[in-house]
Amino acid sequence: PGDCPVCGMDLVEEQNLSTSSTEQWTCPMHLEIIKDEAGSCPICGMDLVPMEPDLSAEDKTYKKLLKKFWIATAFTLPIFLIAMSEMLHNNPLYVLMEQQYWNWIQFALSFPVVFYATWMFFERAYRSIKTWNLNMFTLIGIGAGVAWLFSVVGLLFPDVFPEQFKTESGAVHVYFEAATVILTLVLLGQLLEARAHSKTNSAVKELLKLAPNKAIKIEDGEEVEVSIDEIELNDILKVKPGDKIPVDGVITEGNTSIDESMITGEPIPVNKAVDDKVSSGTINGNQSFLMKAEKVGSDTLLSQIIHMVNDASRSRAPIQNLADKVSGYFVPIVVIISVITFIVWSIWGPEPAYVFALVNAIAVLIIACPCALGLATPMSVMVGVGKGAQNGVLIKNAEALEKMNKVDTLIIDKTGTITEGKPTVETVGAFNDALSEKEVLQYIVSLNTNSEHPLAEATVKYGKERNAEILKSDSFSAVTGKGVEAKIDSKRVALGNPKMMEYAKADITSKMQEEVKSYQKQGKTVSYLAIDKRVLGYVVIGDKIKETSAKAIKALQD
Repeated sequence: PGDCPVCGMDLVEEQNLSTSSTEQWTCPMHLEIIKDEAGSCPICGMDLVPMEPDLSAEDKTYKKLLKKFWIATAFTLPIFLIAMSEMLHNNPLYVLMEQQYWNWIQFALSFPVVFYATWMFFERAYRSIKTWNLNMFTLIGIGAGVAWLFSVVGLLFPDVFPEQFKTESGAVHVYFEAATVILTLVLLGQLLEARAHSKTNSAVKELLKLAPNKAIKIEDGEEVEVSIDEIELNDILKVKPGDKIPVDGVITEGNTSIDESMITGEPIPVNKAVDDKVSSGTINGNQSFLMKAEKVGSDTLLSQIIHMVNDASRSRAPIQNLADKVSGYFVPIVVIISVITFIVWSIWGPEPAYVFALVNAIAVLIIACPCALGLATPMSVMVGVGKGAQNGVLIKNAEALEKMNKVDTLIIDKTGTITEGKPTVETVGAFNDALSEKEVLQYIVSLNTNSEHPLAEATVKYGKERNAEILKSDSFSAVTGKGVEAKIDSKRVALGNPKMMEYAKADITSKMQEEVKSYQKQGKTVSYLAIDKRVLGYVVIGDKIKETSAKAIKALQD
């Protein structure tokens, strides 16, 4: 992977789900940078990262940085301990060897840190200076680099330095620990950034897993199993019970119910018939059907959702533009202050003026590094969008995320969000004396034992708990979007919504509507029972409110 030429951050792979796409890479700090191969950002020098998550590959960037971090830590820790031992009275290390030898050990230990684990920071610093896109890596590279070079010169040519810069043993004070500790801490920041990006990608990967890998295509009347990538527009596909729908399309033959909860959040399947639309990633119910492919590859609804999550994680919040502007002015100002510091100390500082000037100029560069300024906003956006995707919340872009604190009205789905998404029977009633409530329940349960609809299952469970007698039924049929009907004791029995009553030629009187109106106002589902064209009873099905809903709504209000 490469670096962004503007900010130096790792480039990320472009999310592209079309079958003919090639892998692309981009810089998470500068989204306008898109390349066809791994490399570094020409603006900031950061590693480019893949724009499309790879389900089969490990997160190589994170693993590489983790390896470098442990190597840097392993060599930096002893350097730090050696340097800090100078603060101890009668330093025990100097009993073993003179300070000059310990300085050589620090020098040797610093090599893997500087020239392997964190060398990319110096490359980014060089690139930022070359393109004059100064950023935090400019300060890190110059500050840590000069500190390390100063220490090397002091170690190799101690006679160049005056006595004020030497210890009692005659060795020059070195700053290997300052350079390596700073570089290792910055590397830790890069590691955390890569980990955050990896978690966000994992959310996108989970969405990718919703799509099946194979599909059944009808060719010359034969069923042929093909890869999703091989499906073309207008192909006829067969979807079996329990299978995921491979692409977006329209049903050409058959009736079924589709679990669309991955899109709508509704746990209750939706009845589908010929000419109804179906979406990729949703799950077929209990019937096989044929469909014609209308949208494939990156054009499917699932692909668009994945694109939205991926693009949102890399989008820029308005405050991020402000942070970039501040960084754009801040870094060159710090460099100028560092130069001024060197000039002032070299002219008016005590002897040796140039050495004091160099040390203080380095201190300004290192202390002023704006790492948080450049990374905090994009990382918070990336993590926020990824966390939202994992919990079923799709955030359009970073600007929408930033404006969430101004939201005063929230429109949310009821079923499965406020409620548990588990339908249960609340009451069974009779409209007149023609049937008792017990008999109404018998007919309802007898009808629904032939159906696999969640509402039907709820009534069957309710009937079994009350030992309702199941009557023999014949000629059962499900009328998509309306209800069910069958013959029981030679009577035509229908159960469903008002449209089903129209289908059964049974009239719902205004008095009946008034009787169930209170249930409907509460958001409950009312199904009518008709026998031989007469509406005789009803069943009310509700969905219990989650115990956590009231607490969640109060928290949102607060």
